[in-house]
Amino acid sequence: MPIHEGFGFDLLQLDTAPWPRLGARGALVLLEGRGDFVDCQLVELPPGGQAEPQRHLYEEVVHVLAGRGSTTIESSGRRDSFEWGTGSLFALPPNVTYRHFNTSGREPARIAAVTSLPLVLKAFHDPDFVFDNDFEFPERLGTAASYRGEGEFIAVRPGRHQWETNFVPDLRSFELRAWESRGVGSSNIKFVLADGTMHAHMSELAVGTYKKAHRHGPDFHICPVTGHGYSLFWREGDADFTRIDWRHGWIYAPPDQVFHQHFNTAASPSRYLAIAYGSIRYPFTADKQGLFGGGDRSVQQGGRQIEYEDEDPRIGQMFRQELAGHGVKPDRRMEEIWSSRTPGAI
Repeated sequence: MPIHEGFGFDLLQLDTAPWPRLGARGALVLLEGRGDFVDCQLVELPPGGQAEPQRHLYEEVVHVLAGRGSTTIESSGRRDSFEWGTGSLFALPPNVTYRHFNTSGREPARIAAVTSLPLVLKAFHDPDFVFDNDFEFPERLGTAASYRGEGEFIAVRPGRHQWETNFVPDLRSFELRAWESRGVGSSNIKFVLADGTMHAHMSELAVGTYKKAHRHGPDFHICPVTGHGYSLFWREGDADFTRIDWRHGWIYAPPDQVFHQHFNTAASPSRYLAIAYGSIRYPFTADKQGLFGGGDRSVQQGGRQIEYEDEDPRIGQMFRQELAGHGVKPDRRMEEIWSSRTPGAI
């Protein structure tokens, strides 16, 4: 089984090989910014193929990259099945028995699972305990409706609104809520999946806009869902930026306390999914608790976010040039922000 290590990858292009435990092709993806708790497991199902049944104590949040299929989950005398396609998102509660199927007879399917295997295996250092344990968590299964794409909207405040479910049929069309303090035209939703400690949220960048820079601890695996763009990374005091260009299929993870900023260069809104360990309901670490409590507070006030007026002038200059290369105009509100700065700054 290949092990891919690096800053970021196009998961649709990565090499896979037979993975005996799964009975399918796969690869392990270890990102530089993954932290200590999570990994990414890439699974490829051949046309009409299926994986072997699996059961393990660690949690998984699964993003469907390409193809269509179904998954069957069995636990506590219940059996739930649901069909998924490109853009689907679902959670596998700990220690359920599950099996993936490719329902297309012509096209392979690729799914990416961000899991808590590193945390669980390091904590117990006993593979039999992790992979051959008969303890069940019936309360984590939710209701049958949780696997039909139904859920509950939990209204909190912008940037903290939540959708509780176990399965989202299509992230590309899911309704988001405005979160303007994170950037012009920004919107977001936090997912509560299978009442788990694994976290997921989705954000959207409007046309001709970019998010405000921010930083946090490691392990957020970012998966673009629609559109295309780029992200910049830097540590405080760095003279220059590191850049990743992304589109659907990519995955990357900002390293610990590295500032990062996401830019939409598409002529339509761009969405990305972020998966990590430590959820909005069960933060697990003090860093996650602080992030979910005030991640959109300015660094000038002791927070984690750089406001537009405080950012490096090169950031706006680069974005204008990138948009011009794609034939896209900046959002009027971005123009107003830039023009309000000191003359010559942009």
